[in-house]
Amino acid sequence: MRIATFNVQNLRLLREDGHVAMHGARDMDVPDDGRPSSAALDMLDRRLTAEIIALANADVIALQEVFDRASLDYFHDRFLVPTGTAPYPHRICLPGNDGRGFDVALMSRLPPSDIRSHAATTARDLKLEPASGRSADEPVFRRDCLEASIGGLTLFICHFKAPYPDAADAWETRRLEALAVRRIIEQRFPHPANAYWMILGDLNEPRTEVADERAIAPLLEHFAIDLVERVPAGRRWSHHMASAGIYSRPDALLASPALARLNPEAEPAYFRQGLPHVATRFTGKRLSEVGVDRPHASDHAALAVELSLPNG
Repeated sequence: MRIATFNVQNLRLLREDGHVAMHGARDMDVPDDGRPSSAALDMLDRRLTAEIIALANADVIALQEVFDRASLDYFHDRFLVPTGTAPYPHRICLPGNDGRGFDVALMSRLPPSDIRSHAATTARDLKLEPASGRSADEPVFRRDCLEASIGGLTLFICHFKAPYPDAADAWETRRLEALAVRRIIEQRFPHPANAYWMILGDLNEPRTEVADERAIAPLLEHFAIDLVERVPAGRRWSHHMASAGIYSRPDALLASPALARLNPEAEPAYFRQGLPHVATRFTGKRLSEVGVDRPHASDHAALAVELSLPNG
């Protein structure tokens, strides 16, 4: 099974004056974002987004920053299917907690089961201490932890809190999100180390932390195996923040110990061909329509890995 994750940067269906269109891969992070000239590039962005997904050619792909199911369906039918890639008949996007409405999503060529949103889960539900100054009855996830089982593998799709505007406060939020995912998995499986599961998505770990320890450390310490660590150190980046010139690795594929043992040679592959030319660290061949800042597929690269499962 080939599995991928991709933050598609504000994938939203727009309806204006009886017309529909897709919002581009922009969120005030590129020059002239709010101008009509920028909006004119939106359709090109989404064509590039589709081309990256087609290149990744995953059986199952986790997506972040999808507005709703209607946006996902429109993108799939109008942009992705025309690339010629095999379609994804199973598409899931459930409402989460993001104030802007951007959720995690799943597209699969294989039928999923046991689909669960954890958007409403609280610290009290999981018997965890809330973050400082927060109620134990508040949802712990900034967006959601979307759970789904496919072909003997259980996925936990996440998009953790970004490290701004207050880096220390955001660290606490991400730490609670990490503890919550771990607790959900521990409750789901009597022996998590021997089960087949994966945590994937945008965990929003910055290049440097405000504390001595990574916020997502609870997921890594004697719990999950970071498959990205199998990639040579200089190539473990999937995001470029042009305004600060920062390259980071927020996108994750964390495998259960049993899944990692079953796939000792599985090394994730990055699909950076849709990143803008301003991301100069990538020196490979880009898609032909990619511009200096825009058009681009996203400010993230897609990340994919080929895995074997016990049932073949």
